[in-house]
Amino acid sequence: MARATFREERCKGCGLCISVCPKKIIEFSEKLNVKGYHPAAVKEEKMKECIGCASCARICPDVVITVEK
Repeated sequence: MARATFREERCKGCGLCISVCPKKIIEFSEKLNVKGYHPAAVKEEKMKECIGCASCARICPDVVITVEK
């Protein structure tokens, strides 16, 4: 099973990962990180839908996403 993890404390909430996810499982968190941004994340219940394509990790300008297969 694939898994995408986000270092939420470093995410600036640009939304690029949300726009490229083919399964549309990435969304902005309701909480703020230490920088004052709503970080992108995948909710635990949607994690099983991740196909491990790593499009989100490749487009992230701050390299905050890790995809494991």
